[in-house]
Amino acid sequence: MKKSIFFIIALFASVSIFAKDRELLWPKNKMPYAQVHQIAAMTNEVQAKGFNPDKNRIAYIEWFEAPPKDKKQDACMVLISGGSYESCCDVGLINQWKDIFTKMGIQCVNLVYRTPRPIDMAIYQTAWADGQRAIRMIRKQAKERGFNPEKIGVISMSAGSHLALLLGTSALTPAYENIDALDTIPCHINWAIVNAPAYGTTDAEMGTPATRQGYGPDVTLSKVFQFDQKTCPMSLHHGAMDIYAPQTSTLVYRQLRRMNIPADLHLYPHKGHGAYGLERGIEFMRQMGFIDTLAKEEFILDRYATDNTPCNYHKASIWPEGKTPDFQEKQNQPHIEWYIPKELKTKAIQIVYAGGAYEYNLPEDHEVAPIRRYLNAKGMAVVVLKYRSPRPNPPLAKHTTAWQDLQRAIRIVRLEAESRGLDPNRIGIMGSSAGGHLTLMGTTSSMHRSYLPIDKIDETPCNVQWGICIYPAYVLSDGINGTNNRGGNEENVTFATDFSFDLKTAPMIFMHGDSDPYSAMNSVKSWERLLAMGVQCELHSFAKRNHCFHRNASPQTGSYNCFDIIWEYLTNMGVNK
Repeated sequence: MKKSIFFIIALFASVSIFAKDRELLWPKNKMPYAQVHQIAAMTNEVQAKGFNPDKNRIAYIEWFEAPPKDKKQDACMVLISGGSYESCCDVGLINQWKDIFTKMGIQCVNLVYRTPRPIDMAIYQTAWADGQRAIRMIRKQAKERGFNPEKIGVISMSAGSHLALLLGTSALTPAYENIDALDTIPCHINWAIVNAPAYGTTDAEMGTPATRQGYGPDVTLSKVFQFDQKTCPMSLHHGAMDIYAPQTSTLVYRQLRRMNIPADLHLYPHKGHGAYGLERGIEFMRQMGFIDTLAKEEFILDRYATDNTPCNYHKASIWPEGKTPDFQEKQNQPHIEWYIPKELKTKAIQIVYAGGAYEYNLPEDHEVAPIRRYLNAKGMAVVVLKYRSPRPNPPLAKHTTAWQDLQRAIRIVRLEAESRGLDPNRIGIMGSSAGGHLTLMGTTSSMHRSYLPIDKIDETPCNVQWGICIYPAYVLSDGINGTNNRGGNEENVTFATDFSFDLKTAPMIFMHGDSDPYSAMNSVKSWERLLAMGVQCELHSFAKRNHCFHRNASPQTGSYNCFDIIWEYLTNMGVNK
């Protein structure tokens, strides 16, 4: 980490990217914890010819140019570099963030804290003191610089994200003793976009990569984060392969949910230590009302109202007459519908079905028709499944007949794919709510037979290559039946026994609303369980959004853009080639 992945960017970045409005954070001879080996400088400054360490001992903030007047927002973003608390090396990121946020109308400030690590004290102590002092200085100047003193956010990377978590969770804990009147100004921040926070779990808090990858009964979230009454909303971003443990982000997210503090969580498969999904952070800021004016919500069926893509259509029953397993008169006849674009752009197949508490499922409603039309427009074949409902009578579990229908449908799709010009080895499944539960069944338990074979079709495997799991219900022990759900936040909440998590478990993308009591931790704990198995998955949580987060959504928010996020996932998976 000392040689951050952004260090190369830093070497080639222009020395002159920073504004000249620099302010030292500490009066002469008043800087707490002063140590002779520490400096305050970005790595491009250190690399510049003639750099003098003795003239760069005091931490500072640097105000970038004011944003365009015609776009000016009443918000400020503090930019915090990473560098293992050994340097401030993310020059390229600081420059990128500055350009993007300034063009959006947001005042930007660069925080340059002291490095390398202090001796004989916590590795973050001097940086934390610098950070608290910086927020006070920035808040003091809010009015004259034209932003709201209660609209101060931070964006950060790595060790800088550890510092951001300290600023965001522990503002009521003094990092240093007051030295003047400035220190009477509050030092809390109002939100944070936290990229790849390092040292957040107890197996890493001494300043190393997570020695046990953030796992184990003796590994917890670091106790340095106080989560006090000034704890702010956050958008947490982490790569699933980060050596600094993505569990830092999931554990922080869990604590924010316990406190009813809105948060986003964005986890990226096959990604190491880096900053990902800036657009999701901006959507979070917009959804929270920190920037812009949230636009009027739009009904998703109005956005995707008609079938505009010419398709070959075919409808078929999935069970031979008289052969439906566990047949019950009260349930509908299950079937599949093929929608194959006449201009195919991929041979992959997406199977889609609705939720409805296993009491009903409506393929023409908002959970199926819009995504089917979206994917058809992308040139992708979609198979819509209408499984049996309402729930079967006891002693059968609520999902048993739907699971049987799904396994049979996958087998039929695989057998018929090649004759329809499609790939039998590129099949994904997607469902919402109860359909999300069914998707977990299909992705994690394909080796578990849900019915006795009835013909040669049932000799075909029913595993899939990916799953799209949207606000899944009934996953954890405190919400198996959709009642008495405590949000899944506590450690003693376990998985329902429904899922095998077998050796053919497929990678998935999870999406949920952060305010959803039924699915938020269902998604997160499933993501954690799959990661522990070595299955790389993606996850997106949307702040302040409830169960059907995308049914009605405001433009330029994550809920509104969720289909684009799904398509990006499919693209990155290579399944839509």
